[in-house]
Amino acid sequence: GKNFFLFIAACVPFSYFTATVAYFCRNIVVPLFIAAHAFITLTSDIGQKDYLTGAIKGLLLQLVPGCTLTDISHHLTPFNYPQAAYVCRNAIKHFPDFTFHIVLVNLFENNHEHLLLAFHNRQYILCADNGLLTMILEEKPEMVIGLPMHKTAVKNALHITRIFGETIQAVSNGQSIHTIGTPDIDILEKNPLRPLLGEDWMEGQIIFIDHFENVVINITRE
Repeated sequence: GKNFFLFIAACVPFSYFTATVAYFCRNIVVPLFIAAHAFITLTSDIGQKDYLTGAIKGLLLQLVPGCTLTDISHHLTPFNYPQAAYVCRNAIKHFPDFTFHIVLVNLFENNHEHLLLAFHNRQYILCADNGLLTMILEEKPEMVIGLPMHKTAVKNALHITRIFGETIQAVSNGQSIHTIGTPDIDILEKNPLRPLLGEDWMEGQIIFIDHFENVVINITRE
């Protein structure tokens, strides 16, 4: 027994072992970890005055059993892309690797027949194709997939949530994201607001005012 394994180790190249281990971790260990405990964050401009936020959470708990749901915010100002990008960007970077971030903001501003699943810096982001994704990331995503919407379905927040939930469950079960939708789809891009600079002047914009009335602007030391 022991001599047999020593013989195998001597005959098989070390690169084969490292490649096998890498494949095992990437395709078995990580998907099993995600499936066992999927972390999902929710961000929206829906508010919490009616049933919709609760219905979205209930639907996700059905579609992704055993998941952990965490709210980032449901009080974003509708159509305020800079605010949504600021809140999402500064929250997402603090979550564990392979967290799924659902962003339900300005869902119906454009009439696209698809939604987006992006993977960037070891985080998944699911959102509408409305330009917000590149504002959150401040660059193009490493990987982006177009998720088809059902043409005959009523397009509302719950329908979109169902697509996102089914997608998360598929990824959690080990399905490659390249097979879930259309890889490397062309997306709408919007750039973050930048300050204007002159020889002796500077013009910036207010991005966010927090609960304590601290004002965040887009002028930095750089």
